[in-house]
Amino acid sequence: NYALFSTYDREVAIEFKKWLKNNKYKGKTIAISTYHTYMRYLRTFFTWLAGQPIYRNKISLDSVEYLNVQDKEEKMARQQIPRKYPDLDYILKLTDSINVSNEIDLRDKALISFTALSGMRDKAIITLPLSNFDTENFVIYQNPKKGVQTKFSKYIYSILFKFDEKLVENVTKWIDHLKSKNYNESNPLFPRSKTKQDSKNPSFDSSTEIEPKYWSHAGAMRKIFKDRCLIADLEYYPPHTYRHFTIDIALKHCKNGEQIKAVSQNFGHENVGTTLGSYANFEPNRLSEVLNSINFSQNTENTDSELIEQILNLIKNWKK
Repeated sequence: NYALFSTYDREVAIEFKKWLKNNKYKGKTIAISTYHTYMRYLRTFFTWLAGQPIYRNKISLDSVEYLNVQDKEEKMARQQIPRKYPDLDYILKLTDSINVSNEIDLRDKALISFTALSGMRDKAIITLPLSNFDTENFVIYQNPKKGVQTKFSKYIYSILFKFDEKLVENVTKWIDHLKSKNYNESNPLFPRSKTKQDSKNPSFDSSTEIEPKYWSHAGAMRKIFKDRCLIADLEYYPPHTYRHFTIDIALKHCKNGEQIKAVSQNFGHENVGTTLGSYANFEPNRLSEVLNSINFSQNTENTDSELIEQILNLIKNWKK
């Protein structure tokens, strides 16, 4: 409503910001990142609205600029906090802990493996049809037009990395199993568990079978990860943290700037800065490990100057 920018538009905007900052939800004020997001969306909306014929003379762009945040708030909101994520040894321990006695076990083992090898977001994984995974070339077509729920509905052409034979085998065994059940291309790659229920006695006990239906939300996938961690007596890592792991292991093996850019694009990032800035931040222990591995006695003339130059060019050309 453009009433926000009426006679006392600037004062109203300022008061609204104060109200939003102090507004409490479940006893807590909103996070600075949430506040920053609200302001950014509001500013974008009113900037657009001010250009519409009906509101052109009623909304001042100068007043819209009052929906901003302070420089220090901007920096705090955009600050990337290193996230803890699993390593390869952990993932292998988790998948090896699943003793396959039914197709749910087979699916869960493949699901965890696929998440680690692809680095895809959970919503995209649970909405991925069989037809969108090329099992011969290990290419994944994250196509929103086929129902794949990607971030911002972006089409992403990606691959399944083959950095561990065991994890790859877990996925291929699952694909073979689906083919033996004559699943068609429109069926989900990772179907939900079959529900045991009838009209008189609905039951949602643990099932040992799957049915060719998609999960309705990613919470079911997160529960599988959590339950499997509990059974294996391992720390729980949400599915999205596996994305950090996959990007980390991919970047470690990059030999030039072109490969770094390819890795970035593989995860749906338009700019390599998103990959390096949001996913290449190290948690304290990992940071110490990397820094301590630097050999300061090495002759700097032997440094791969070409790689350094390519990386610097990537960062230089990063459009914020």
